[in-house]
Amino acid sequence: MKAIYYGILNLVGFALVLTFNALANILPINGYNTGQVSAFYPNYFVPAGFTFSIWGVIYLLLMGFVICSLLAALPSFPTQARKAIAKASPLFLLSCLLNASWIVAWHYLQIELSVVIMLLFLITLIQLFLKSTTMANALTSTQKFILQTPFIVYLGWISVATIANITALLIAYQWNGFGIAPVYWSAAMILIAIILAVLMVKKFQVVSFTLVVAWALWGIYNAQGPAAPILASLTALGIGVLISTVLFTLIYKLRKNKMA
Repeated sequence: MKAIYYGILNLVGFALVLTFNALANILPINGYNTGQVSAFYPNYFVPAGFTFSIWGVIYLLLMGFVICSLLAALPSFPTQARKAIAKASPLFLLSCLLNASWIVAWHYLQIELSVVIMLLFLITLIQLFLKSTTMANALTSTQKFILQTPFIVYLGWISVATIANITALLIAYQWNGFGIAPVYWSAAMILIAIILAVLMVKKFQVVSFTLVVAWALWGIYNAQGPAAPILASLTALGIGVLISTVLFTLIYKLRKNKMA
């Protein structure tokens, strides 16, 4: 497919996502905004409302990718960057469709369907991340930021959102957690998120992924910490671990570049 077609399709897909996200709160869809639906499934993994401002960052980064994919049609556009866009575009378009579909399922209280869509969403972003990683060595630092970073940040947030979505499903089913208090199950979910973030930065050195998870933990700390001291301690510890891991990774990369 010609580069211009990828660019146009990416623009349409991105516009679809922005439209559905806007309508979700402007109309709102099915009479509920996104936060009101979340309130139907109260649990200790829900972060403070300000945490969701990260969507602004995600959409700005994705806008950069879309603009770049439109510019890829120019003859002077770097060949390797054009190839990276061509590989990422089909999955990006699929992620846009899944994003919009999830909003509809969530607002119409189809919690089981929303989890299925979210899992497909997560798998798609994992594939996008892996494809962008295989192409990264052929790209400049600027090209990596525009073509790879958006999907790393996106993946980080959707990884956390997947845990939250599954938690909401369990709440909807009134799962008793085998008699274990909900706060301890939430602590386990938080621990899983921390371990995942550490593994990602250790294996792939994706600092932005880890920072996204740290941001989510900060949101949980503010929302759930006052009522659940164990979560306050765990999220604070997690943030410290993740920030330290990021700093060590950056120092390592800096020393490695100096030696090269």
